[in-house]
Amino acid sequence: MEHNIAVGLDIGTTKIVAMIGRKNEYGKVEILGIGRSKSLGVHRGVVNNITQTIQSIQQAAQEAEASADMKIDGVTVGIAGQHIRSLQHSDYITRPNSENVIDDNDIERLINQVHKLVMLPGEEIIHVLPQEYKVDGQGEVKEPIGMYGGRLEANFHVVVGQVSSIRNIGRCVQSSGLSLEGITLEPLASANAVLSQEEKEAGVALIDIGGGTTDLAIFRDGIIRHTAVIPFGGNVITEDIKEGCSIIEKQAELLKIKFGSAWPGENKDNEIVSIPGLRGREPKEITLKNLSKIIHARVVEIIEQVYVEIKNYGHEEQKKKLIAGIVLTGGGSQLKHLKQLVEYITGMDTRIGYPNEHLAGDSDEDITSPLYATAVGLVLDGLKRQDRRKTEIKQLEREENESVDEALTKKPVKERRSFLDKLTERVKDFLDNAE
Repeated sequence: MEHNIAVGLDIGTTKIVAMIGRKNEYGKVEILGIGRSKSLGVHRGVVNNITQTIQSIQQAAQEAEASADMKIDGVTVGIAGQHIRSLQHSDYITRPNSENVIDDNDIERLINQVHKLVMLPGEEIIHVLPQEYKVDGQGEVKEPIGMYGGRLEANFHVVVGQVSSIRNIGRCVQSSGLSLEGITLEPLASANAVLSQEEKEAGVALIDIGGGTTDLAIFRDGIIRHTAVIPFGGNVITEDIKEGCSIIEKQAELLKIKFGSAWPGENKDNEIVSIPGLRGREPKEITLKNLSKIIHARVVEIIEQVYVEIKNYGHEEQKKKLIAGIVLTGGGSQLKHLKQLVEYITGMDTRIGYPNEHLAGDSDEDITSPLYATAVGLVLDGLKRQDRRKTEIKQLEREENESVDEALTKKPVKERRSFLDKLTERVKDFLDNAE
């Protein structure tokens, strides 16, 4: 595959999407091809049937290859799922020589220390995101590199997930004949696709309502502050409609999409939908008011759980206020009147997020649907990873031409890889050795 092309693979509970994108000369992203298939082996964001998931991935990948007319080999995959949790942690290091300025190596050391945190059995740290630093007790330092000081400490946002779940995803991708180029946390991917830099500065909560899970990512001052995965999504709403109206799942899903609303006050009492009965049975009549009541009850529950997480982050403190409010994305965000309901429950400004923040202006409307926020975000992430790699290669070439002495002092820049890159390496190594 040529250089400035990346593939995002969003393994969701409802659908699997493979998306091929490339950067155009204006730095925007063009989507070349997209393939989607029904996801059968995933429950609440976690793979529970490897064979079915592999088939779905292959189907999506083939469709994307056909629509872009090219072969896919490496993909960037998103991880989410009910096993993801996050915690706040602060740590410090004492520097041997405070006469030297703080450099990348010190930060690397501090971050590696966080990795020694004791986790529950089977859990692994996925992401360590520094919040702010303190140097010799002086707080609110955004970028400590270049400062003098003996004690360097920082607050971290640590995201934790189950090793086995991550390995299973790696296994599915590999068995589908694709290579794993990168792993990214899905709420982060969606945020990149949907949020503007101003929103991230002002403070914003991104709520990505998928089929199996609802992902939350909170930004303030341009830094990610909190992440959470809530194990409910659009599928539980469909379940409720199915149970409440005694109809089959396919009909429930259609009802939700076509007539569903999160605000029961909207519907008149006499609005009725007739649903064909199963073979030889009478059709069923369902009032839209009842339908909305069922949807409303479940949506309120999901939003309230998300709001608890937003409060946990500390939105009610003046300093941590999320000025840009809430952005809703994912397939579930297309539910009618959801924006009004979210504003009503949380009292925060809300908008629906379309993943067109970095896409070229002439992109298809289908692609800019909130359904594809995660997939677009994964493509962006893959492209960013390639840019990093190019820079590293250029730097290596430069270093070969410089003296050994200079090369040694310049080394740290290429050392400081993100945790997800390291995690990807670990998953790859594990898969290579496990066969």
